[in-house]
This record gives sequence, C-alpha cells and structure tokens, in this order.
Amino acid sequence: MSSNVHFTKGKGIRLYTPQNDEYIDAVSGTFNIALGYSHPELVEVLKTQLEDLVHVSSSFTGELAQNVLDSILDHAPEHITDGWMRDIIGSTANEGAVKIANKYNGKNEVISLSMSHHGQTLYATSISGNAFRRKSFSNTLTTQNGIVPAPYCYRCPYSAKGAPACGYLCTEAIYDYIQYSSSDNISCIILEPILGNGGNIVPPEGYFERIRKICDELDIVLIADEVQTGIGRTGYMFASEHYNIQPDIITLAKGLGGIGIPAAAILYRSEFAVLEKFEHSYTSGGNLLSLAATQKTMEVVSRDGFLENVRENGTILGDLLNTLKESYGHIIGDVRGIGYMWGLEIVDKDGAPDVDLANRIIELALTDHKMILRGSRYGFGNVVKVRPALTATLDDIEEICSRLNKLFSKL
Repeated sequence: MSSNVHFTKGKGIRLYTPQNDEYIDAVSGTFNIALGYSHPELVEVLKTQLEDLVHVSSSFTGELAQNVLDSILDHAPEHITDGWMRDIIGSTANEGAVKIANKYNGKNEVISLSMSHHGQTLYATSISGNAFRRKSFSNTLTTQNGIVPAPYCYRCPYSAKGAPACGYLCTEAIYDYIQYSSSDNISCIILEPILGNGGNIVPPEGYFERIRKICDELDIVLIADEVQTGIGRTGYMFASEHYNIQPDIITLAKGLGGIGIPAAAILYRSEFAVLEKFEHSYTSGGNLLSLAATQKTMEVVSRDGFLENVRENGTILGDLLNTLKESYGHIIGDVRGIGYMWGLEIVDKDGAPDVDLANRIIELALTDHKMILRGSRYGFGNVVKVRPALTATLDDIEEICSRLNKLFSKL
C-alpha cells in the first residue's frame, strides 16, 4: 500500500488528508477501529480519563480491571467465567493463553493451523502458520510446535469434495502430527474461528465440533484466538459462541479498544485461573485508558440492536460482494465471510491464486478510488479483505461496493 497519503483526521469510516481529501477506510484500520474513527462517546470518555489520570500501577487498578473484565464476561459463552486483563495487544494475549495451558497441564507443545496468524512477537510468530514470518529468525526459534492444514475448503489440500463428505481430513491431520511428529507433549491447539490474515477462511459446518471432540479425547486445551473475530466483528459478540466452538480459553484484542486504543484480554474456564500476577504482566497492561475504552466499547456494542444491525447489514454486504463475483468471476474466484468480515479471493484466468492482481487491486483502490483495502498474508496472499467498522451504515456499505464495482470494471 502506498505510503504517500497522509491522514490527519478521521470520522466514522472516513479519513481526511491535510487538504481535506476524503478516503473511505473499508477495513477498520488494521481491523481494530471497531466503532469507527473518533466515535464521540469513546472520545469523551478518553478525554475525561486523560485529564484525570493516564496511568497508575496495576497494583492499584485491580477492582476497576475486574469490573471491566466482568463487563466482557457478561457476554462470553456461558462456560467462560474468568479472565485476565494485563495485556494490551493480541500477540501477548495469545502468549498468555499458551502460558496458562502449559501451566495447567504441564506440557509445552502447541498445534496451530497453516496460514494462521497469532501475533508478531518472537513466540507468537513461532506458533503462527506462515513461514515467511519466521524466515529471518530461524536461529532464534527453539520451541517445537506443529502446524496442521487449515479448513480451506476452496483450496482443500486433499482435493476433497467438501465437508462432511471429506471426513474432515484436515482435523485427522492432528492425529497424524501427534503420532508421527510430536514428542507426545501436546499442551494446546490455538485457532482462529475465521482465519483472518490467512485469507478470511471460514471453516465448514461441523469442523469445530470435530476439533472439540479431539481436544476432549486427547486432553488438549482449546484456545480460540478471537483477536480479529471478537467483540462483534462477525455480528455476534463472540464467534466462539456463534460457531459453538466451546473453547477453554478465548483471547481478545484489536476491536476491544473501540477506536484504536490498544486493549486485550484473556478469558477462560474457572479451572484455568492458574497464573500468578508476576507470571504474565506488562507495564501498560490494563492501563486506565485501555480499561476506559474497553468498558465504553462493551457498552456500545452490547446495546439493543447493535449486533443485529451488523448481522443484517453484513448479509447485504455479502450479497453485494457475491453480485460482484457474478459479474467478475474471471477475477473473483470466491467470496466468503460473515457480519462485517469478508474476503474476495482473487484468481487468474485458470483459477489459480493471483497475488500480483490482488495487490494491484488494493493499490488502485487507494490511488484511483480513495478507498483503503487490505490483502491477506501481508501482501503474500491473494485475498482482498473488506471489513468496515461495525458502525458502518447501509449507505457506507453500498458506497464501498460501488467503488469496488468501478474498480473491477476497469480491470
């Protein structure tokens, strides 16, 4: 993406340059601007907090942090009753989740999915399913982790005909890894309900039930990385509940801060409350600005009709994107998503992944149509993401799709 554009102001899903040129952000920043730019209620709360007190040691914020945590747990799956508010980014929240699993069962191997993304710290990189992230750091990565195939039905690695007829071969690979590649020391499986950076990959119906069964059978902790899907992105507060994943641990970040304030949380079943405070804590973790933003974000997203609106408008967004696929099937091979979380798989004339074209589409959107899009796998993938802020109106969605139509028509 071009770095020549400079923004100084934002409102809703729109960004403005110093010359007051208006751009549409169709991807919510880095999917973390859940309530749009400069949401007035968030701004007001943060102004007040900023004037009163920005930071105090977590030794003195325990009660406030617990109140904020409770406001999240009130909407979590019923079996998730406890949590941890000492992170501000998804990478360390995922590391904390693995720490919890390791301490809980005394094991240390992690299984993740190919094309998964769990963060960019050294450890989070090591458990993510994208080799390009580890390429420069192979000499410093020492943990043994297993990567199994993602439930990528559109490009099934087994060339299967789809679930359930395929027998969920991608989940059977977990048994193969344990039998042939592991040290018989599997602590946990970490997965995203929808593989975000991997290409907006939506698992088939029945997949998560199979994963839960395997975890129960083999005594493995199931971690749902909801850094991208959590807090309304799919039209449901938690994708874990919508897809009936029944995880033992859920991680949150990105949208939790509402308008880009770094905030993160780890939620879990009560028996996973095993960490001591000194075992996973950061200077800015659970800071007062993060807590204020999280509390107000939860209040806004949980209001009557808010998530229902995301679901209804998300269905329309999906219909409009599928209409584009009907018109431009030689470019758009697949459309997949839910709520305000969609991806367009860009293909060449033979249906193969066209990474160059996907990146060109993103560049043209910015330069010719004043619209910000993002690609999968940090430009190494062929999926163009469309993920507006949860506050995007129907008019906003129609405008995004209109600009996409103009872009594709010129290709």
